[in-house]
Amino acid sequence: MAAPVNLDVDLLRTLVTVADAGGFSRAADRLLRNQSTISLQIKRLEDRVGAVLLERGPRHVRLTGEGQVIVDYARRILALNDELMDRVRQPEIAGLVRLGAPEDFATSHLPGVLARFAQEHPAVGLEVTCDLTLNLFDRFAAGDLDLALVKREPSAPLLGTRVWREPLVWVAAERGVAMRQGPLPLAVSPAPCVYRKRATDALDAAGRPWRIAYTCGALTGTHAAVRAGLGVTVLPKDMVPADLVMLDEETGLPGLADTEMALLVAADIGPPAQRLREYVIRELERGRGEGTTG
Repeated sequence: MAAPVNLDVDLLRTLVTVADAGGFSRAADRLLRNQSTISLQIKRLEDRVGAVLLERGPRHVRLTGEGQVIVDYARRILALNDELMDRVRQPEIAGLVRLGAPEDFATSHLPGVLARFAQEHPAVGLEVTCDLTLNLFDRFAAGDLDLALVKREPSAPLLGTRVWREPLVWVAAERGVAMRQGPLPLAVSPAPCVYRKRATDALDAAGRPWRIAYTCGALTGTHAAVRAGLGVTVLPKDMVPADLVMLDEETGLPGLADTEMALLVAADIGPPAQRLREYVIRELERGRGEGTTG
C-alpha cells in the first residue's frame, strides 16, 4: 500500500492567489513575497501532483484543466484550514445563550447547526425555546432571549438579519382533500401564526372559501391531523414529511409567497451569544449554498 502524499497548504494558497490575481507579480504583491519565490512554489506544487497547473504566456497566466480541478479543491482545503486556525487561536468562551426559534425550523434545519456549535464550544450552554413567531417577538422584547429566529414577510420592512428563505407549499394526506366541495378545511396553528395568515390571505384573495378544521400549537399535532385527512396545511417545501403530498396548482389552490427567517439579536450580548450569532449565519448560508432553497 502506497504511502499517502501530503500537499503543503502554503503551496495551495499560492496557486489560488495566482489564479485570483491573474499573474505572478500581482500574487507576489498580495502574499508579500518576491516573484521568483512564487514561481518556485508553483513548480514545487506541480512536481508534487505530477501535472502542469498553469499555462504561462507573455501577457497571461491561465489554469490548465488539472490546475482548475486542484484550485477548486484548494479553496475548500484553505477554507477549512482558516476556519480551524481561527477556532484554535480564539480563547475558549463560556456562558449561557438563550435562543428562540419556531418549532418547524427548530426541528428541521437547526439541530445539526446547534450540535456542531456545541461540539466546537462545549463550555457554552444553549437554552432553546420553541414557540410561535409572534410569541418569540414578545419574549425577545421582554429580554428573555439573546437571539431569536423569527418568520417574516419578504416584503416587510427590514427586521433582523435574513438567514433563510424558501417556498411555502400546500400539504395534505392526498390530493382529493383540496378538491372537495365546500370550504377548504385547514389544519393550522392557533392565531397569531405566519403560515395560518399566509394561507387564509391567499384563499381570500383567490375567492376560495375556507374553514378552520383543526387547530394545534404543536407541529406534530398538525401533521397528525393532516395525515388523518382532517385538513390541508401550509409548510416550507423542505419541511414536508415524506408521507404527505404537496398540492400543485391543478388542485385549484392559490400560490403562496416564499417564507423568510430572520435572526434578531439583543443589544449588548456577550461573547457566547455573539459567537452563536456568527455561527448560525455562516452555517445557514452554507446550507443554502449546498442546494437548499434560500
